[in-house]
Amino acid sequence: MSQKALSDLKVIDLTTALSGPFCTMFFADYGAEVIKVEPIHGDQCRTWGPIDEASGESGFFCSINRNKKGVTLNLKSEKGREMLYDLAKDADFFCENFKGGVTKRLQIDYETIRKINPRIIYVSGSGFGQTSPIGHRPCYDTVAQAMGGLLNLTGFKDGEPVKAGPSIADHVSGIYQAVGALIALHHRERTGEGQLVDVAMMDTIFSMLENAIPNYTMDGVIPTRNGNEDASIAPFDVFACKDGYVTIGVGNDPMWARLCRVLGREDLVEDPRYLTNIDRMANYHPGLHALINDWTARYTKQEIEAIMDEANIPCGPVLNVKEAIEHPHTKAREMMVHAHHPTAGDLYFQGVVAKLSETPGRVVAPSPTLGQHNQEVFWLSEEEAARLHEEGVI
Repeated sequence: MSQKALSDLKVIDLTTALSGPFCTMFFADYGAEVIKVEPIHGDQCRTWGPIDEASGESGFFCSINRNKKGVTLNLKSEKGREMLYDLAKDADFFCENFKGGVTKRLQIDYETIRKINPRIIYVSGSGFGQTSPIGHRPCYDTVAQAMGGLLNLTGFKDGEPVKAGPSIADHVSGIYQAVGALIALHHRERTGEGQLVDVAMMDTIFSMLENAIPNYTMDGVIPTRNGNEDASIAPFDVFACKDGYVTIGVGNDPMWARLCRVLGREDLVEDPRYLTNIDRMANYHPGLHALINDWTARYTKQEIEAIMDEANIPCGPVLNVKEAIEHPHTKAREMMVHAHHPTAGDLYFQGVVAKLSETPGRVVAPSPTLGQHNQEVFWLSEEEAARLHEEGVI
């Protein structure tokens, strides 16, 4: 197999919970040496479920910390900080996602680390970033969704705001951190300069509001919850069928004509109520929505998927997790992979998304047990490791 794309890079990973570890997971999947530095009591998400009863290992922790080396350090101790500084001297990336002010108190902020290694790319993921008046606040995904404007747009018109199910602020923030880091790496290759990459979860959500922003800035309209409908395209919705739900999207007039043929209603193609997307938006309720829903109710998800596939109309069944895992697409794309953990045994979790033809990413190692690589990373003998453990350093 070809050498992995990032195999010459070293990453110091002080991140916890989800957004930061999701970022450093990308580096690890593509071959970088990622050294996950945990407090001596462990990353908080080692306690997040599901928990393997036999080993006590967290499935959540294992899934996003695969391919990494694990060490422990007490950064409140002078010796612990010195050991971290030594790691940073030849590192390419230094990643953290503490709330504002914590890194300065611990003496591991960007200004401190870049004096040790001027070429370092310091990746900071937080709730509100390094320049916000509320940067000191702690933040979880639901807070970012609320303050970034997404939560108020999610749900049905007559219902309460609803957060997106998965932690999308964490996940997308982690992606932004990885992209920002690689952009900074490209700059460093040209100039030799390291820099700070500052990503806020609230900014991440705000960047995902798409048409809600121009709807307000151009038309003065403050968008509200719209259920499963799209705010600018119709029909673009979820419809009930015999055994569940399907989603159908029609983004242009030729596609609308094809849908009319599928529905057996070619007369609607020239109907003035539905001639253009603007017309279809204006007349979606009650007529058009009810017409499509009456048609889908006659078929199963699989039948509708096949019909729409033949007609070249975007459509997908609403799958539960089991169905999504077992879908032929998921299997063909190797989006579920196995890894053997030393205490939890066989783990089965998400694979690598971006498929590179020459330097593909791979899951080659499970997540580390707490402090598993202390001796290897810090070049410690058993006696030295035992002494530092006794002193509360590792």
